[in-house]
Amino acid sequence: MSSGLTPAQIVLELDRYIVGQGKAKRAVAIALRNRWRRQSLPPELRDEVAPKNIIMIGPTGVGKTEIARRLAKLAQAPFIKVEASKYTEVGYVGRDVESMIRDLTELGVNMVKAELMVQVQEKAERLAEDRLLDLLLPRTGAEPFGSASLEQVSAGASRDATLEKLRAQLRAGRLDERMVELETQQQAMPMLEIFSGQGMEEMGIHLKDMLSNMMPSRTKRRRVRVAEARRILAQEEAAKLVDMEEVVAQAIRRVENSGIVFLDELDKVAGRQSAGHGPDVSREGVQRDLLPIVEGSAVTTKYGVVRTDHVLFIAAGAFHVAKPSDLIPELQGRFPIRVELEPLTREDFVRILTEPRNALVRQYVELLKTESVTLHVLPEAVEAIAEIAMRVNESTENIGARRLYTVMEKLLEDISFDAPDLPGKELTIDAEHVRQRLADIWRDQDLSRYIL
Repeated sequence: MSSGLTPAQIVLELDRYIVGQGKAKRAVAIALRNRWRRQSLPPELRDEVAPKNIIMIGPTGVGKTEIARRLAKLAQAPFIKVEASKYTEVGYVGRDVESMIRDLTELGVNMVKAELMVQVQEKAERLAEDRLLDLLLPRTGAEPFGSASLEQVSAGASRDATLEKLRAQLRAGRLDERMVELETQQQAMPMLEIFSGQGMEEMGIHLKDMLSNMMPSRTKRRRVRVAEARRILAQEEAAKLVDMEEVVAQAIRRVENSGIVFLDELDKVAGRQSAGHGPDVSREGVQRDLLPIVEGSAVTTKYGVVRTDHVLFIAAGAFHVAKPSDLIPELQGRFPIRVELEPLTREDFVRILTEPRNALVRQYVELLKTESVTLHVLPEAVEAIAEIAMRVNESTENIGARRLYTVMEKLLEDISFDAPDLPGKELTIDAEHVRQRLADIWRDQDLSRYIL
């Protein structure tokens, strides 16, 4: 794990994208720093330190998912977001809970492979360049040139001198538009569909892998531009230079020691033995299936066995109907840290619209700039947008900051539509424009339920 950031630095980084929610930021910052601290412990003690899993409690649209997502980026850790409600108790149709660890491992392998391919990129590009020059200038005199106009480059010159001239032209991009014939390796993949119930998806994956290893790879000839050929060959060479056994070993280590699973909608499976019917019957079953994964168990994946003892689980839910105390006691004990997220205020909405790096107002200004339209959103307009979003949340369903997306989209609908016909225009949005555009909609309760 490469993140040696202090808790204060982690909170500062989260502040760049997420408004408010100081308690939740502090909790996840400490959890992340503790992972770094654990790596510095002696090996015999390191295995004894369990991650302090977190439950974030708060309504939708207040930043729970965003906190977990930004945290994973800071940690450069394998991160997966899953909905607890899509898993079902063993014996019911649906996904089994172990599949979240398989998906996390797949992400870890892809992450490590991408990193190692970047490290060998320079060498791979040199090898790809050599292969491309061989295609453009075949070694034997009997073979035709890969590109008709290259004869003049080689007229009266030795092969080595010609190669160097070609190399210079290739690097300068002068040959990018020429066509070459390329042979690429293709794994013959059998067409295979597995229609199955619970727990069979992993068998389907293994069966595909087994059959693809048995099938011979075949070569396919393609005519492509030199620029495209260079990219394809560089990818092929990078893949050859990367040791997949080392990739898998590193990925499994990373998943086991710094993997993060964000378990959303945990409240939807909260509830003890229910007298109800239908999907409720499997709620406690899902919790009991989740328990060994969160406690620490060995999960078989196609890359090998992955232990979940030190994977960090961050759960989240609105907990409007169910409460964290409705979870089975064993699962409650595995989430020792509880953090309540605050509902967003009008002031928070104003800040969300303007402060973060990915602030909504900035997004729309930059999008319209691509059409040479300059958009100015005045501070008074931002206040009016926040006010309308708050009122719609109060009068209909409170979906938090997500309401700002619907309000902004409706406000700028005409401008976005007409932008291609307005190059060079400067447009200013003031509070009056916001009220004219949106007032009728949010005043009409029935209409606002559909539109905002």
